[in-house]
Amino acid sequence: MYDWLNALPKAELHLHLEGSLEPELLFALAERNKVALPWPDVDTLRSAYAFNNLQEFLDLYYRGADVLRTEQDFYDLTWAYLQRCKAQNVIHTEPFYDPQTHTERGIPFEVALQGIDAALRDGREQLGITSGLILSFLRHLPEEEAFKTFEQALPYRDAFFAVGLDSSELGHPPSKFERVFQRAREEGFLAVAHAGEEGPPEYIWEALDLLKVNRIDHGVRAAEDPRLIERLVEEQIPLTVCPLSNTKLCVFDDMSQHNILELLERGVKVTVNSDDPAYFGGYVTENFMALHEALQMTREQAERLARNSLEARLAR
Repeated sequence: MYDWLNALPKAELHLHLEGSLEPELLFALAERNKVALPWPDVDTLRSAYAFNNLQEFLDLYYRGADVLRTEQDFYDLTWAYLQRCKAQNVIHTEPFYDPQTHTERGIPFEVALQGIDAALRDGREQLGITSGLILSFLRHLPEEEAFKTFEQALPYRDAFFAVGLDSSELGHPPSKFERVFQRAREEGFLAVAHAGEEGPPEYIWEALDLLKVNRIDHGVRAAEDPRLIERLVEEQIPLTVCPLSNTKLCVFDDMSQHNILELLERGVKVTVNSDDPAYFGGYVTENFMALHEALQMTREQAERLARNSLEARLAR
């Protein structure tokens, strides 16, 4: 079944580039840039990937991202991810880039962006993988900081097609960023936002009505609100669901409890994605395989999920 799932043409619509930083590359970049690490070796780092919630993961995630310092580092990170895409027949990807993760620690905005953009261009030309980059704001920071980031991005506007919202969800509702999303839409950008992962269904309503997003990232808690489900089905608003992430971060205690196939059968346009694959145990095919093993996902359901991902693309 793995080989069949791997061969399905797929798009990945929910991927944090820094979350694809495999331990081996992390250690190599740390050595290249003379960055001291709190872990003695790769195996010790992997053993630290046990999280009770989103915040515990983010603390380790931001610590790992500190090894990314140069344009070449960001190129290598992105190129390694694109090679994974090629191996799993992911023919289109729309990764997130969080400038604030790097500008806060003194990395110039253009350094990271130029490395990422060069790799995405090479991915299109050499691997045949189409892509579009999403500029994401860190929601635990003030909206004023998001505005500063957006203004920094405008000279490089051709490198992005949309804005997004990620990081710590609880206590940081989408409404906190209503003005900066309006500004982005006025500049012609599309919009997506993380909502309904740890946060309640109300956050999904806010993302739709206040941020006017084209797609919801995660969104699994929509199942708690029948009226919201009706809207998602009627308007065919895609959800970029990340099964392994959801179980690793205890949104669901076990994959057997995941609701993605239930949402699929109710007519919601759900898609399968890997989120932060280096930390959560697998890329897109591994997420499909987990659904097959835990939920007895059929080939017909897998085909629908893969087709949904291709239909939910926003970058053209």
